[in-house]
Amino acid sequence: MLDRIRALYEGDSHAAHTFRYILLIFDLVTIGFVVVTSFFTHTPLIEAIDVVFGILILADFIVRLWIERHKSRYLTRLSTWADIVSVVSFLAPIAGEGLGFLRVLRTLRLLHTYQTLARLRQDFGYFRKNEDIILSSMNLGVFLFIMTGLIYATQYGINPEIRNYVDALYFTVTTLTTTGFGDITLGGPWGRLLSVLVMIFGVTLFLRLLQVLFRPSKVRQECDVCGLVLHDADAVHCKHCGTVIHIETEGNV
Repeated sequence: MLDRIRALYEGDSHAAHTFRYILLIFDLVTIGFVVVTSFFTHTPLIEAIDVVFGILILADFIVRLWIERHKSRYLTRLSTWADIVSVVSFLAPIAGEGLGFLRVLRTLRLLHTYQTLARLRQDFGYFRKNEDIILSSMNLGVFLFIMTGLIYATQYGINPEIRNYVDALYFTVTTLTTTGFGDITLGGPWGRLLSVLVMIFGVTLFLRLLQVLFRPSKVRQECDVCGLVLHDADAVHCKHCGTVIHIETEGNV
């Protein structure tokens, strides 16, 4: 039983890949649900769906812990604690609705596992060609939703300028893009600290995405001899083995 479940989570069979795709889709649906419902008043139906998601995430967490060979190491991972926060926020909304945006880390974890990335590259040509852009966008999106949730959770009720998630999202985006209209500000030492975090880390991730979009530092072209995938955009030879490589390019204007 244990070996069969571990094979689904870690194996390389068709069933294992299908199972991990289902997990990925489940996480995307979960995040979509969190984002959409965050802008509305929670009704009994939404709270019931919260409980269902929480139970499913809890079951997934327990199974992962059960099949983990090094349980102490598993409990030190950021993704593990992100799952714990997800379970708490779904099953006990009173613990903090805003912090529920940490649930987005589940998708980041799945996309950053070797098996999932390898399968996405194999199955989808678009992902293979635009992997850097997709992952950079995911990193920026994760940061955006986490900071929005933290700002809402810490400022709602004490900051009259943060009345809902839209206000928190608006502040995060204007700060991240260095627009800085100044019509919304965060008060207190914790508010200023959150603003600093958005400025430093958010701007860094935003610039990284722009670099990938308009000036990629590396080009994906597998070397036929040694298998090196990432090369400089103007590379003629593989840096590992010296083999001539042919990178498609439109040239510089």
